[in-house]
Amino acid sequence: MRLAELQELGLKNIGNVYHNLSYDELIKHELANGEVQQTKKGATAVDTGIFTGRSPKDKYFVDRDPSNKYIAWGDVNKKVSPEVFEELLEVAKTQLSNKDLYVTDVFCGSSPASKRSVRFVSEIAWQSHFVKNMFIRPTSSELEVFKSDFVVLNACKAVNKKWKEHGLNSEVFVMFDVENNIAIIGGTWYGGEMKKGIFSMMNYWLPLEGKLPMHCSVNVGEDGDTALFFGLSGTGKTTLSTDPKRALIGDDEHGWDNHGVFNFEGGCYAKVINLDEKSEPEIYGAIKANALLENVVMYGEGEVNYEDGSKTENTRVSYPIEHIVNHKKDLMAGHPQNIIFLTADAFGVLPPVSKLTRDQAMYYFLSGYTAKVAGTERGITEPVATFSACFGEAFLPLHPTVYAKLLGEKIDGHDVHVYLVNTGWTGGKYGVGHRMSIKDTRSCINAILDGSIKDSEFETTKTFRLNIPKTLGDINPDILNPRNAWADKTEFEKTRDELAKMFIENYKKYQEGAEVDYSEFGPKL
Repeated sequence: MRLAELQELGLKNIGNVYHNLSYDELIKHELANGEVQQTKKGATAVDTGIFTGRSPKDKYFVDRDPSNKYIAWGDVNKKVSPEVFEELLEVAKTQLSNKDLYVTDVFCGSSPASKRSVRFVSEIAWQSHFVKNMFIRPTSSELEVFKSDFVVLNACKAVNKKWKEHGLNSEVFVMFDVENNIAIIGGTWYGGEMKKGIFSMMNYWLPLEGKLPMHCSVNVGEDGDTALFFGLSGTGKTTLSTDPKRALIGDDEHGWDNHGVFNFEGGCYAKVINLDEKSEPEIYGAIKANALLENVVMYGEGEVNYEDGSKTENTRVSYPIEHIVNHKKDLMAGHPQNIIFLTADAFGVLPPVSKLTRDQAMYYFLSGYTAKVAGTERGITEPVATFSACFGEAFLPLHPTVYAKLLGEKIDGHDVHVYLVNTGWTGGKYGVGHRMSIKDTRSCINAILDGSIKDSEFETTKTFRLNIPKTLGDINPDILNPRNAWADKTEFEKTRDELAKMFIENYKKYQEGAEVDYSEFGPKL
């Protein structure tokens, strides 16, 4: 690449520039630099340091006009002044100057009408490997004329020593300057900051063009029927969309425009804690050469212990989507026929599958519910309800109702069926009941996708007022109605009402000043 392109960014005395290296070249550098270990199956494994997840409290947008008129400022989207940003931009530039650099050029968005060109600059080879996995890899002819729409300077080795003086959260900084099309990262090595950072930017850009960005996975059947799977981390988004009978479009980030849905990414980022070859053969098989494991425990001669969460429960693997044999090469599909909201309800209250009305869909989309359980975070010993608007509030620069309104318009325009699927607990809450089996969850998903669920007779539950099938294939009917699955019915009703109160309380923030109040379609006590 032209050295001037990096010098224009303010980088000085640049050493070697490793620009768009091949996988073989990157892995050679990673091993030579001592950044990774190699597994028996040819994948590389990296430790991301003290940060094994994102740092949402250290994420900021620069307070500039006109983006400051659109951004929903608050706990999710925090302001930083242009002056502080410029100071930290200099910190990042200083860190990346006088160094050999890895530069990777990629696309975000498979739709020609919506894609953005992004350039990542880092001093660490495995971070180039990560973004090469996660984003869409341009062809050699596309690289010849590549011009970046947005630049990410990943100066992860730098920290903000003046964070208290600046009034920030810590010495870590992840900052976005919308008007100048640049982001800077400092203090955290976690690769997911780069992936989700660009997702946040797509969540800013696309709605302003009338397109819906989505935190969901997508697959498509042989007949062209498209399904969306929304869900927070740990609900089964990647696992359930990876289906040998359906082509995968992508496992995490998509857009929906007038032509259909399209993947933002060119790879997958799957959780691997307790990964089992029998239960998740496609993901297990994808962990081979070019895949990059994060924070797993290794032993012997390159063996991986997927059951060991001593470093973190958030062990992951990134791999190019080509590692999934049955993926759709153009990463695009038509308008969906079915939308599935996935929730891991650790209270054991929600049914394994419910058919939602259009208005219920809007309520549960804005609620974005799942539950954390013991072991996923320090200090959690009982189930904790988590509400994340649109199943991805941490990545929404605009107000959640903007995305909900777009979803409602698209559901109406394309006659889409919406379902709520609980991949969490049954027969009791966490510690009493047991996790839904993947087999039963798969049966629910298959009945939705092949349309056989429509042949079921439905009943309506109390309190949550969800429409549930009385029978469904080979699934035990007692599981379909959660009350029947609990031995202690009084305890079920008490737990159900507790969860209903949490839903009602959470939704209050969407009622005041809303164009439409969907609270009528949530639980009633």
